[in-house]
Amino acid sequence: MFKEIRADLHIHSCLSPCGEIEMFPSAIVKQAKIKGLDMIGITDHNASENVQAAKKVGIQEGVTVLGGIEITSSEEVHILGFFENDDNLKETQSVVYENLSGENDDEVFGYQLIVDENDNILEKNDKLLIGATTLSVSEIVNLIHDNDGLAIASHIDREAFSIIGQLGFIPPDLPLDALGLSPYYARNRSIDYKGFDIPLVYFSDAHFLSDIGKIHTTFYMKEATFDELKLTLQGYEGRKIMQRQVDQ
Repeated sequence: MFKEIRADLHIHSCLSPCGEIEMFPSAIVKQAKIKGLDMIGITDHNASENVQAAKKVGIQEGVTVLGGIEITSSEEVHILGFFENDDNLKETQSVVYENLSGENDDEVFGYQLIVDENDNILEKNDKLLIGATTLSVSEIVNLIHDNDGLAIASHIDREAFSIIGQLGFIPPDLPLDALGLSPYYARNRSIDYKGFDIPLVYFSDAHFLSDIGKIHTTFYMKEATFDELKLTLQGYEGRKIMQRQVDQ
């Protein structure tokens, strides 16, 4: 009934200015397949235009691709949003863009490329995607949930751009669906995060092809889908987070 689903849901494409230029959607999906991943998430900084290309390649390669976005709050906290419905993702991105100012400088921050499933560069995104929005952490989580998405706090073990690093705590009334931990924590468990009544997951936050799947979470659920992921984070009817794995 249930299967082990290996997932790395925090991966940046060449749309993120800090991502390796080789992080084309096709290369990401093929690398994920090589690493034995069943499900990945494309989560670029404040943008999502490369999700559709990755989904198309995912269908060809047999890898489930979740549409996502990593939103930077006004407090400079990173929050991951994942969506089953493409229109909900686009609506979320639209609100993010309305609250994101500035123009990118390719030479300073890096290129922000929008590409198709065949690696053709369609255009550059000129918004300052590396910047922070004017949305608060609470507003971002509510925005994600209002669009039927899942909200996961990124790399809470890091000092920079994490909810604990920026705020010093996790607001008890903030309805996060999970807390993300980074590869760094997997190797140096100096702090115990198990005291939170929120599921813990490990993702790679890959900006380079070699980092994809370096750390991943194995979910025990029926299939690699958004709906099953949501139920698993809720621990519904025996679904569970089985283990968190890191390559040495």
